Amino acid sequence: MGGFVRSRQAIGLGSLLLLAGILLIGRAGALLSVDRPVLAPSQDDTQPIRPAAAVIEAQRRGPARKVAQELIAPPRLDPAEIERVEPRPPLSELGLAVPPQTPMPGDWREVLLYRPIATSSAMFESMGRKVIISGVQGIDLDGSCSFHDVAWPCGQRARAAFNSWLRGRALKCFAPPDVERFAIAAPCSLGKQDVGAWLVSNGWATALPNGIYGKAEATARGAEMGMFGTAQ
Repeated sequence: MGGFVRSRQAIGLGSLLLLAGILLIGRAGALLSVDRPVLAPSQDDTQPIRPAAAVIEAQRRGPARKVAQELIAPPRLDPAEIERVEPRPPLSELGLAVPPQTPMPGDWREVLLYRPIATSSAMFESMGRKVIISGVQGIDLDGSCSFHDVAWPCGQRARAAFNSWLRGRALKCFAPPDVERFAIAAPCSLGKQDVGAWLVSNGWATALPNGIYGKAEATARGAEMGMFGTAQ
């Protein structure tokens, strides 16, 4: 009798263990999700993942809508109808551009020019330079003057007088240190004598307006010197 009771107890305990095993297997299957499909990885892993909120917002907005396209787009013009007009004048003189002043370069200095040769009544060449005496207006080489209705070639006479006075002596001029391709206007002196003052006072050049040789020209006119007198 006792052996039969122990057999029934063993069978009941085995049934409980079997039921517990079945329950554990079912729970493990639910946790492992054996039947759930696995998503394949993206082919381009370098592209950033857009947040879900941004994607939803972009889908909600939809395509952009054109507003007043006929007002914003430029109208089509026929080239034959385009007419070029002159620019309007400035509203005042304040709008006009003022030409920049050209100051004398700071590297100019007194240089000695040897063996000068006069090419006109107020210009000479020396050491590859062409220098015009500043502050005076010379006479053209082919110019002529008249005294008491008698014309004479004062241009050639003025150059000859200038060369005779120079006699190849060196002139001191305020000029740039380098050789210039074109003629430059510069004040010059021969010893202590101002070249411009000598030319104007002897009547071989005239003074520029508002220059420093106005009195010298008046003296030459009064004395009938050079171009203001007769041929000598």
